[in-house]
Amino acid sequence: MIAILNYRAGNLTSVKRALDHEDIPCRITDDAHILAESRGIIFPGVGAAGSAMNNLRETGLDKTLNDLISRGKPMLGICLGCQIILDESMENSASTLSILEGSCLRFDDELLDEHHDPINIPHMGWNSVKLVQECELFLDVPQEAEFYFVHSYYPVPRQDLIIGLTRYGRDFCSVFGRPGLWAMQFHPEKSGRPGLKILNNFYRYCRTT
Repeated sequence: MIAILNYRAGNLTSVKRALDHEDIPCRITDDAHILAESRGIIFPGVGAAGSAMNNLRETGLDKTLNDLISRGKPMLGICLGCQIILDESMENSASTLSILEGSCLRFDDELLDEHHDPINIPHMGWNSVKLVQECELFLDVPQEAEFYFVHSYYPVPRQDLIIGLTRYGRDFCSVFGRPGLWAMQFHPEKSGRPGLKILNNFYRYCRTT
């Protein structure tokens, strides 16, 4: 069973619908025992870094996550769940979970798109990901695949953690992590077949570790 972390952020049910569609057993939960017994954790979310961190700290889920990951529990962070596994976020000047090294920055209003027009913030729409190192979550995902993004902030992890880059006014990190602990700025659950393949690849990894 895959546990979908419930920390009162948005987007939990859309992740569950995607997993249900693929017949991947899953449960939305904030119970530390269920999280510990799961095959792996998906850490999704739509919202603001400050309020998300307040919820995590109030429930003790911040400590639960750090403990489970330190013991090798596989985890996939999505969107806000990707951003707040780093050390800090410009959004709300939030100190975040420090599971991986890095920070989260806001897109610069002066950035230009490919037509030399100012970019729209938030970044909303479909974009590709250029892998800079191999990642088993992208096994059998076409190189030309595009994924759905909705965000105003982007992760800046430690350089060796960067897995994939996306262009939006500038190249930014859209996938990062290490084996068993991955984070992506886009929404695989809203990205059609390529996104569903990523979720299946994550489940396969969880079942075999």
